[in-house]
Amino acid sequence: MNSPALDTTVLDHALTELRHHAPSWASAPLAERIGLLERLMPRIRDGAADMAAAGAHAKGYGPDSPWAAEDWAGGPWSLAQQVTARLHVLRRLAAGHEPLHAGAVRERGARAWVDVFPATGWDSLLLGGYSAQVRMQAGVTAEQVRQGAAAQYRGGVQGPGVALVLGAGNVASLTVSDILHKLYAEGQVVIAKMNPVNAYLRPHFERIFAEFTERGWLRFVDGGPAEGAYLTTHDGVDSIHVTGSDRTHDAIVWGTDEHAERRRREDTPLTDKPLTSELGGVSPCIVVPGPWSRADFRFQAEHIVTSKMNNSGHNCIASQVLVLPRSWPGTELLLEEIRRALRALPARTDYYPGAHQRLQAVLAAHPQAERHAGDGRILVPDITDRDDMLLTGEVFASALGVVRLPGETPAHFLRHAVDFANSVLPGTLGATLIVHPRTERTQPGAVEAALGELRYGTVGVNTWSGVNFLLGYTPWGAHPGHTRQAIGSGIGFVNNAFMLEDIEKTVLRAPFAPAPRGLFTGCPSLSPKPPYFVTNRTGRTTLERITRFTTAPSPAQLPAVFASALRG
Repeated sequence: MNSPALDTTVLDHALTELRHHAPSWASAPLAERIGLLERLMPRIRDGAADMAAAGAHAKGYGPDSPWAAEDWAGGPWSLAQQVTARLHVLRRLAAGHEPLHAGAVRERGARAWVDVFPATGWDSLLLGGYSAQVRMQAGVTAEQVRQGAAAQYRGGVQGPGVALVLGAGNVASLTVSDILHKLYAEGQVVIAKMNPVNAYLRPHFERIFAEFTERGWLRFVDGGPAEGAYLTTHDGVDSIHVTGSDRTHDAIVWGTDEHAERRRREDTPLTDKPLTSELGGVSPCIVVPGPWSRADFRFQAEHIVTSKMNNSGHNCIASQVLVLPRSWPGTELLLEEIRRALRALPARTDYYPGAHQRLQAVLAAHPQAERHAGDGRILVPDITDRDDMLLTGEVFASALGVVRLPGETPAHFLRHAVDFANSVLPGTLGATLIVHPRTERTQPGAVEAALGELRYGTVGVNTWSGVNFLLGYTPWGAHPGHTRQAIGSGIGFVNNAFMLEDIEKTVLRAPFAPAPRGLFTGCPSLSPKPPYFVTNRTGRTTLERITRFTTAPSPAQLPAVFASALRG
């Protein structure tokens, strides 16, 4: 039976309109671009509750559920934070300043580093103790970094063009953050194809970006693989950005027919348009042995469970492999706290298409695996086979594997852990490193070496690397070096409000312990338990209030934010 012919009328019309209006966006003055971003904020604020509720409903729980905190964090708050970051940089440029503050760029050893977060006093207040530095590629000097930052707004030229954004189906703000990158960093108008999994968000996005759509600079369309394939080869599209899996990328570039592998081998792609991508992988969480207290084990267990269970594991950056020291007495204590945290979480389902089948495959491969909620929240506590499915492919669901590596000292263990992460696990999007401050002070060379050698686009130190996506200032993408023939976790960086060039990775740091206990572990800060923790009792309320604050900052709102945060 033949498939019905694809009706491309809507797609063709959208591309024709975008092509017509592309020059007016490319030449739009800086003040106009700033004004458009400023007017996004009240729209984000006014529709935030509805957007978060739509996400909660689609995942099978109510808007008042504790799980709904993730729909605020990955939806309206993340979008507001992305806009805030771009406004900060563009306003500096409009005022005649360099995009980067004086002293933000420095050379450490043979590399240039850039301090990108905190960028404002509000950042320091709301995320006290968090910091992010971008490590540049080898051979790039501090002066070259300064000259390259936001170069397209400082004498550079943004030629008109039409970009295709193939939206992600999991986290709400992924698609719109990719749109902002194409519009503001590359100067291209955008046709955004919604993923069928979260196409319900389209009305929310169209309301927020109404000015952009009214002026012909942005079009949202629906559709599945057929519509996506049509758009990727359309003459009206100049560049492509995709957030998804490596299979999606390869289908675009090499096709899915019997000639796909030959095309890859001969490097004869179906499309030669510039294509950037963020494609996930198998992300590790590495725990360095140290002098942990019982409270440290509880807190870090909740941290690890969050990095797995946020969005029920349907994140390209979800921790999939927990790397623990084999001979450390704390390993079993930590695993016991992880089990406790998994059991205590409220019920939810792995909602993403195919999740049930993937979890069943994990259970089939591991008959003795621990199940802490029906067939979900799977823990495989001791993986020894390097060809294990949890080490070779992304599960994209609530399954966590544990690998135990040798190492009598932190330095020895870190050498094994870094080699394992780099050489065994596929993907280079993000890794998380948990290390006690006292351990880092006594082993600074070992920790610094690990941070330098880990081949990931983001390394989170005492914070899940996925938090990097939310901040806006911090570049988001895979470690450089992939090619279209071996795509790995993708090519290129988005978000990146300072519009840095020649990025290697971002190192994001957070306090090892929350206030007030952090005062006694050597990481003093006023940060309480993070509101995005799946165990945070007031996370949803805190994130609602932070979203309102981010869209319209006012000191009068801070007491309510802090009151909720401290109860978490």
